[in-house]
Amino acid sequence: MELAMIGLGKMGLNMAVRLTRGGHRVVGYARTAANVEEAVALGVDGAHSLEETVGKLKQTPRVVWLMVPSGAATTETIEKAAALLNKGDIIVDGGNSNYKDTIRHAQILEAKGVDFVDCGTSGGIWGLSEGYSLMIGGQPEVTEKMRPIFETLAPNADKGWGRVGPHGAGHFVKMIHNGIEYGMMQSFAEGFSLLKAKKDFGLDLAQVSHIWQDGSVVRSWLLDLAARALDEDASLDEIKPWVADSGEGRWTVFESIDLDVPAPVITLALQMRFASRDEENFSARMLAALRNQFGGHAVKKD
Repeated sequence: MELAMIGLGKMGLNMAVRLTRGGHRVVGYARTAANVEEAVALGVDGAHSLEETVGKLKQTPRVVWLMVPSGAATTETIEKAAALLNKGDIIVDGGNSNYKDTIRHAQILEAKGVDFVDCGTSGGIWGLSEGYSLMIGGQPEVTEKMRPIFETLAPNADKGWGRVGPHGAGHFVKMIHNGIEYGMMQSFAEGFSLLKAKKDFGLDLAQVSHIWQDGSVVRSWLLDLAARALDEDASLDEIKPWVADSGEGRWTVFESIDLDVPAPVITLALQMRFASRDEENFSARMLAALRNQFGGHAVKKD
């Protein structure tokens, strides 16, 4: 098959290359010319405008796969792409859109006769070699048309991908996936922090991580990545303790509130990311001041 890949950041570029190596023709477009040039050097057919990208697609239905930032950028790109497509062509949103936006996008495209698929995509920078986990929302018949693409992107043709429900379901499942990821990452971070703090034992954190990789109930890909990070820098001194969030953790917490489903671990993991960015940490200053006021406890001055 052939398709257009709109957005050639790290994930989009790697997906385009994996598809190209799998025998598919990919026309790649990004606003940054250097990204297009890099894609061309790796075997992707480059284009320098959305119009040129769609114009290079010869097979029908034409497939336009978006890997652009969620929100206004995705909406704008969907609207521009739809204006260039015909009835029966397909737009795939493989980014991290809010599932509520995805449902709205599907309704807009349905009115135009353009088919739509939302595809929650996990795999990060390792997807090129290991494959991607694909959580797909949309009509079954449209998903089936895309099967060769999904089979190539996934770790195996019959593993790591699947249609999970109607429009919006793919991005909803990916959102919850990322919420779970927040909790798992926070748990590993806290555990290794406790190991590091037990100075009496002089624990080798990298050694412990490798022991856990085999036979342990906590063995996982995240643990493998933790071991890799500790092998590279056992103290992690060169990494600033500032943790971003993509937005999907927040949406997961909002959903837990809307559905009256408790999610304390995911919620606290999100809050800890916020805490990592608070260089002033006024709340801690207030706590120290209160202890001093009611109990005369000493405070440390900057």
